[in-house]
Amino acid sequence: MQLYIKNMVCSRCKMVVKAELEKLGLHTVSVDLGKVEIVENSIENQKQQLEETFKLLGFQLLDDKISKTVERIKNLIIDLVHHQITVLKTNLSQYLADNLQQDYQSISNLFSEAEGCTIEKYFINQKTEKIKELLIYNELNLSQIAFRLHYSSVAHLSNQFKKVTGHSPSYFKHLKQKERKPIDEL
Repeated sequence: MQLYIKNMVCSRCKMVVKAELEKLGLHTVSVDLGKVEIVENSIENQKQQLEETFKLLGFQLLDDKISKTVERIKNLIIDLVHHQITVLKTNLSQYLADNLQQDYQSISNLFSEAEGCTIEKYFINQKTEKIKELLIYNELNLSQIAFRLHYSSVAHLSNQFKKVTGHSPSYFKHLKQKERKPIDEL
């Protein structure tokens, strides 16, 4: 059986979800961002307790098809921006359509309706938060960050960053209070 879980955005989330499922006597086959496959065919006996536990931990068990699809889109983008270093062989729309096995136009409309922003804006917001993270860690220069996040140039990265944050990357780097947003709140 597959379970879809909202707000699973990192490896620690996967560990926590797996541990909680095991505490309830459920056996996991695989745990991915936003999706868990379990051996059991039903969770009716554990569903209420699972929902309460997940709520306390900031997760949510998803039941309807729209929520599941939107969460899968978010998780694909989060994984792409925050966890993968390889370059996309296609554009974002084709990547999502291929992974979801759905027409991009329909998933784009669904996402915009459910989230109140476009997939592209969500993708840019995720990239902006990743840029902030990399700037704060101060391990990479702007050229390296642009390369790592697959920007065509430092100027493109800087322009996009400024549109979203109101600051240039250099100015942001020197701010005393650097504001970052949690990934699951974008």
